Amino acid sequence: MVTNTAEVTPLDIEIIRLKELFSRQKSAYNKTPMPTAEQRIDHLKALKNITIKYQDQLATAVNKDFSCRSKDETLLAEILTSVEGINMAIKKTRKWMKPSKRSVGMLFAPAKNEVRYQPLGVIGIIVPWNYPIFLAIGPLVAALSAGNRAMIKMSEFTPNLNQVFKAMIAEVFDENRVCVIEGEADAAIAFTEQPFDHILFTGSTAVGRFVMAAAAKNLTPVTLELGGKSPTIVSDNIPMKDAAERICFGKSMNAGQTCVAPDYILVPKAKEEAFIQAYIAAFSKMYPTLKDNGDYTAIVNDRQYQRLSSWINDAKDKGAKLTEINPANEDLSAGRKLAPVIVQNMKNNMTIAEEELFGPILPIIPYESMDEAIAYINDRPRPLALYFFGYDKNEQNHVLNNTHSGGVSVNDTLMHLAQEDMPFGGIGDSGMGHYHGKEGFITFSKAKAVHRKGRISTGSLAHPPYDNSIRKMIYTFFIR
Repeated sequence: MVTNTAEVTPLDIEIIRLKELFSRQKSAYNKTPMPTAEQRIDHLKALKNITIKYQDQLATAVNKDFSCRSKDETLLAEILTSVEGINMAIKKTRKWMKPSKRSVGMLFAPAKNEVRYQPLGVIGIIVPWNYPIFLAIGPLVAALSAGNRAMIKMSEFTPNLNQVFKAMIAEVFDENRVCVIEGEADAAIAFTEQPFDHILFTGSTAVGRFVMAAAAKNLTPVTLELGGKSPTIVSDNIPMKDAAERICFGKSMNAGQTCVAPDYILVPKAKEEAFIQAYIAAFSKMYPTLKDNGDYTAIVNDRQYQRLSSWINDAKDKGAKLTEINPANEDLSAGRKLAPVIVQNMKNNMTIAEEELFGPILPIIPYESMDEAIAYINDRPRPLALYFFGYDKNEQNHVLNNTHSGGVSVNDTLMHLAQEDMPFGGIGDSGMGHYHGKEGFITFSKAKAVHRKGRISTGSLAHPPYDNSIRKMIYTFFIR
């Protein structure tokens, strides 16, 4: 008798491998759940050394995936920042691991309180395509520092980088400690359905909702690093040249394919044209040509290129004024290089007004007063980043005190993300939870409260029967 069986697909194989790896990591964790400080630091040092060893291969692979991304851009934005994060964790892990002493209330004395930080177990890390090295290594550093094991799901949009990264990790880590998973969207769904002890996802708000829903089935806690439309306010009291240069750098890096890239610019109405001219001058200085310029990143794939192109056309059709910045007036139609486009007269019914841009499209929104600019931001979902340009400290504090965002850079862009001793995370639609530095260690640890008593205990005062004068005295003294 012949039994019909469905053909085993590559997806089936990947999902089987995924489940086997998870089971092996979970079993390995259960056998040795508390790695020492020395072991954790050794893992971090191994990660640092292998990252440095593979830096050129990693940069070459990313360049191939994007069709053009500068080696220097990858080294600056991904390798350098990753190594800095590892260095800090190596330096601080032992200190972070120490139990934290806490006070004991008079009612409960004599006793001792402390909080112990223990590894969670197996961490799932889901990596986007835009900065795949940094956004894989950053969470991994936090996971290893906290004593966990990790499974990393790479993006299907970076196949060349994935192969290099997978080989790099395998060179220094057993798959029972750290492993790398690939696969399309179906594999990503299967990944999120595993009963991880924590999942960190970096990506869009829409996909983040699906990740959270899938994790909820296993009561898996999540850290969501999403995006949103990060606003930039330019004050009247700063030279437009100063603001334009720094904004241009943050918007142009990776051709705007950055979760904390400035999404739109709020500019004093009287200085709108001055800012635009300063921005064009700044961009033209940084990128005098585009087509064959290795410093200017291409859009990662045709899907993303078509998305951005359609949004530009949508804005044009609905009455926006568009200014393309193409310093050498080159024909860019043959590749995926997309010249920056400044958008004026943006209306709420335009797609670019609603969606995170994630590309070199820059809406300019004029304002009459600072409170008007703040109100515009507060009327929209809370962003991952906010940027303010102005040298007046009172004005800086006014903006900081009256807006919500995941993080802020004042008189710069992107740089708050590179500060390893500060938390990184969103709020509202831009995410939940934090990592980097100590906050990353805490995110991937269980803070276990420990209350100790010795031979002497006042606990008996809480025992029934309850009709005694000592207890009444306690109520009188403490309930006030």
